[in-house]
Amino acid sequence: MDQTQLAQIYEQLVSGLQEYFKKHNFTKAVLGVSGGIDSALTLKIAVDALGADNVTALLMPEKNVTREENTFHARTLCDFLGVKFHTVQINKFLMDFGTLPWKGNPTAQMNVKPRVRMTMLYHYANTFNALVLGTSNKSEIMLGYGTKFGDFAADIEVIADLYKEDVYAVSRYIGLPDELIEKKPSAELMPNQTDESELGATYNELDPILKQHEIGFEKLLEKGMNPSTLNRTLRRIEENKHKTSPIPVIKITRV
Repeated sequence: MDQTQLAQIYEQLVSGLQEYFKKHNFTKAVLGVSGGIDSALTLKIAVDALGADNVTALLMPEKNVTREENTFHARTLCDFLGVKFHTVQINKFLMDFGTLPWKGNPTAQMNVKPRVRMTMLYHYANTFNALVLGTSNKSEIMLGYGTKFGDFAADIEVIADLYKEDVYAVSRYIGLPDELIEKKPSAELMPNQTDESELGATYNELDPILKQHEIGFEKLLEKGMNPSTLNRTLRRIEENKHKTSPIPVIKITRV
């Protein structure tokens, strides 16, 4: 994308957020800021749309899992943008889950972390009459790479129409720091986790598949895409659709 296209995209993101808040009579927003590029871009859009005084960031690191570098980057960005923030370690909120009558498996133990963080965000939002901003990008959502009712929960998703490569392009355009853009993306639900190691491919490999996935396996294969990555990605898309679909409702017939 050229500079004109990037400028148009950014303007639409800012104006779209402004219009949503105006329509629903809200002025204040809260979001989780992790030190990663997605939450950094979302924070900048929120500040430009609503004003720094109307945006609050929650930094919710997990001791011994969240890298100090990420917490430092999150604090530094909030300071630079003039945004009020609170830092709350989530470890103590996780401890009680170890006293349940059953032992959670690794998936349950990881997914409880973003759900605790989202509960904290909504606690703040309810207290101060704010809306929770989502920070998921389109690539993550299509792949289902997120936690249902955790980081996939929000009142409005700000960058959910941007593929990961678009997130990088827009972030460079608006001048977000290189150290945020160039670091390996990670959900940090366990030590040394990275998105791309879990997904089995880089976002540079995944985004072209996601943009054309509807044409099917065979036609994508003809375009020279890696069959293993292609198969794994298409399967993940189908298996995880439930994460972002409306909650099913059992319909009844009233007599």
